[in-house]
Parts: sequence; C-alpha cells; structure tokens
Amino acid sequence: MVLPSKRTSKVKRIVTFDGDLEEAFTPQSITVVLEDEIDCSRGDMIVRPGNIPKIANSFDATIVWMAAEPMVPGKTYLFKQTSQTVTGQIDSLKYRVDVNTLHRTPAPELQLNEIGRCAVTLSQPIYFDAYRRNRTTGSFIIIDRI
Repeated sequence: MVLPSKRTSKVKRIVTFDGDLEEAFTPQSITVVLEDEIDCSRGDMIVRPGNIPKIANSFDATIVWMAAEPMVPGKTYLFKQTSQTVTGQIDSLKYRVDVNTLHRTPAPELQLNEIGRCAVTLSQPIYFDAYRRNRTTGSFIIIDRI
C-alpha cells in the first residue's frame, strides 16, 4: 500500500544503476517499479496493508536538544522525518529529564544536550511508528529555520 494515497499494488521490479535486484536494503539507491500505475514519489511510504503506521499532526515526543540556542515552546521549526520536511512547533515542554537521576522537573525551555518530553503540532499530518517499533519512521530532526 502506498501512503498517503492508500492505493495498493505489487512490486514488479527493483531497479538500480547496475541492474535489477531481487531485494533491496538501506542505504541502497533504487527505483521501485510497481505493477499498477500509482502515483508514488519521494516522501511517500510503501507499507504492508495490515501494518499501516499512525497518522497525526500532533503528538508527544521525547527529544534531545542539540543546538546552542535553547528550544523555545511556541517557536516555528522545521521537522524532518524520513525524507519529508514539514513546519511545526513545540506547543509545550511537559518536563525536563535529569540524565543522572532520571527525575522529571518542570522547565520553560531545553538547553544544549538536555532531554525533555514535549507536545508537538505540525502543519500537516505525517505517518509514523513508535520509536521502539521502528527507529526510522519513529524519529525526526528539529531544524531551526534561521
């Protein structure tokens, strides 16, 4: 099944510069040829029909802040997940995690290398899995637009 269209097909060929393959893996560069004429482009997902990821534009996430400038709730950021990038914001920082004690404390922002639990809202829905289930579709990078 191709997401977001939810149209189904089967893989006809896996094409590479060096010829066709029976199977492909990360980080190979491939072209997938489907049996049916379905619009499928970069950023779309191909999944098993019985294994569809969640879709939402708001969710909670645990983040590690890796920028010198502090993370500020309400500021607009870019969120890169798989090969797509969407705008969004961190609505609220629910708590900061002390890495030594794992104790949760209220905080107005996150500083460099701090970990916190946040509520995130994106400008459009994305498909994702829980990080524990699939690290690739369950993770994202936050980019300061400036």
